Amino acid sequence: MSSPRSFLRIAAEEWVPWTKIDRQEDGHIMIQGPMANLLDILAERANFDYELVQPSDHVWGGPSANGSWTGMLGMLQRQEVEFAVGPFGVTPQRETVCDFSDSIYSENNAILMVRPTLQSDVTGFIKPFTMEVWLLALASLLSVVVAMTLLVWMEGKMQHFPTRNIFSKAVLWALQTLTQETSEWLPQGDGGRLIVTTWLLASLVFMTSYSGILTAMLTVPRVTIPIDSLEDMVSQSSLPWRLEVDSMMFEYFQNSKDEVRRKVFTGSSGTFKDCWASRESIANGEFAAICDKTTMKKAMSWDFSTSGQCHLYISRENVYSNAIISMAFKINSTYRSKANHIIRIVKESGILDKWIRAQITNTSQCLRPPSSDRREGISPLNTEALTGPLLVLAGGMVAGLLIFLVELLLSWMSTGN
Repeated sequence: MSSPRSFLRIAAEEWVPWTKIDRQEDGHIMIQGPMANLLDILAERANFDYELVQPSDHVWGGPSANGSWTGMLGMLQRQEVEFAVGPFGVTPQRETVCDFSDSIYSENNAILMVRPTLQSDVTGFIKPFTMEVWLLALASLLSVVVAMTLLVWMEGKMQHFPTRNIFSKAVLWALQTLTQETSEWLPQGDGGRLIVTTWLLASLVFMTSYSGILTAMLTVPRVTIPIDSLEDMVSQSSLPWRLEVDSMMFEYFQNSKDEVRRKVFTGSSGTFKDCWASRESIANGEFAAICDKTTMKKAMSWDFSTSGQCHLYISRENVYSNAIISMAFKINSTYRSKANHIIRIVKESGILDKWIRAQITNTSQCLRPPSSDRREGISPLNTEALTGPLLVLAGGMVAGLLIFLVELLLSWMSTGN
């Protein structure tokens, strides 16, 4: 005769894709996902029935000032439930109020944010070279003008040829050469012509390189990714970030002594319930979030399946690597050893990985870098892409008109006198 089945109270809260809460019409809750499958096997093998209960504050749990814990961990501390499905990130502080099972999975955490898009850059036409190169080019231009002016003036004195307006001629010649225009004026002396030869060669290399790089940048524009690490996140102010309330990562940043990680905690704009529930807000660019990569991929799968597009981006740098996640049991629970045995079986047989893969599909497109989002290939440049050069042209025309008006005024004044 079989032994009677025990009846257990088990805590559960939603962590998609691991655990999805399904509330019934009568108020009872059920769960779906890999943890539901694991729980069903455990209930069958350990011979118990169960009732799932949610914590009133709907969080995993954290310590309060008086030593009590909130959320599911608080329910375990008070022994209101036999165990909590979770899974939970394992930390030494949490181990003071519960016993964790063997590792279910090793999870990585990163930054989830709105996906960067291809955007035109007004100053893009000056970006083929770094600022140092531009400054060196300007210094070279001034040096050539000064050297040409002095050398031609000295050669003119020695060889008795005219040197009138030599500075203005040298400036105009250097600019025409740099912009690959022809110039009718050339110095008569050998020293001046040697400078001409070297400046022609330098200008050819400089402008050929500039035009080639600029063409490549306009044809295949780059995508600027503002946040790809914790350092990037805390050093920018355009996109706020939030932490998941009473989570392992909240505790990690709160207690960290590292300067950057402390800034992550002190500079956050608040908390949010969980990454899955906040996926639309993150995709809309309301804030960036620190989440586990499994949930991130599930959010990407949902996004691409519902919209056919990718609106989310995962940072390349992990915020926290190889976090151990497990089920949590009340201290000295007899069901923990049975759970460990089942966890080892489903992991070693590959069943757990199969359950996870079933939850995450349609992510390959969204995991590609944002620069690959341009599918139409080479396309005509629009006015937005050329805004910078057009503004420079407009500024030059206005400056030329002002100079002309000044010259006209001076001419009128001299004639009047």
